Amino acid sequence: MADRKPITSWLTDMDGVLIHEGIPIPGADAFIKRLRDSGLPFLVLTNNSIYTARDLHARLSRMGLDVPVKNIWTSALATAQFLDDQRPGGTAYVIGEAGLTTALHDIGYVLTDHAPDYVVLGETRTYSFEALTKAIRLINAGARFICTNPDETGPSAEGPLPATGSVAALITKATGKEPYFAGKPNPLMMRTGLNAIGAHSETSAMIGDRMDTDVLAGLEAGMQTFLVLTGLTGVSDIDRYPFRPSHVVDSIADLVDLIDLPDQADRP
Repeated sequence: MADRKPITSWLTDMDGVLIHEGIPIPGADAFIKRLRDSGLPFLVLTNNSIYTARDLHARLSRMGLDVPVKNIWTSALATAQFLDDQRPGGTAYVIGEAGLTTALHDIGYVLTDHAPDYVVLGETRTYSFEALTKAIRLINAGARFICTNPDETGPSAEGPLPATGSVAALITKATGKEPYFAGKPNPLMMRTGLNAIGAHSETSAMIGDRMDTDVLAGLEAGMQTFLVLTGLTGVSDIDRYPFRPSHVVDSIADLVDLIDLPDQADRP
């Protein structure tokens, strides 16, 4: 294996890496504190498009994880960045929550059901038959189909919930149109995130608990990848995939000491 450059920026998934069912994973607080003390660029990523970065900052803070708003990157923000690059000042019919609608408003998009440029599907707990029917008809009429992320299910205390990818499949079945997914494992989410913090892939690392999204996205973006075993992927699952992470560790606690702190002599 070729010598790797030192890691000077970090991207980490949230669920299964830092938190699990609303509880911090041991070592997560020390990892975030070490990142902040280091001054290195970093992002906490999530494919969940329901919440705004400010919402997630507040939720993480209540768990003892002090992640600034500017260091949170969601699939909704990645989707908005993609649309702003593709068609600035466009229009969209949106199925989703505040995380997605706020991100689109912030880039100057008009949300409408009248001949929109795009139908944008995100996560919500209240998918309605009426909204899905409207989305299908608009796509059939020529609107481009965009989806925040391909996750088919999401966790809940009662068991799995249907998520964005499952609803997207329903719309695809009805229209024959495949969506463009902006979130993980699309490496676009990594690249737009890296651009947001002024980082470069060859000196960045991606930490995740899923081979099919986190590790794949980091790999395709040209980053080092760390798989933690506190989420959905176990050691026995790794060989099912035709690719491997750069490193496998038990948990985020194992990565704290890998973050370089500035020399004491360099501090004021």
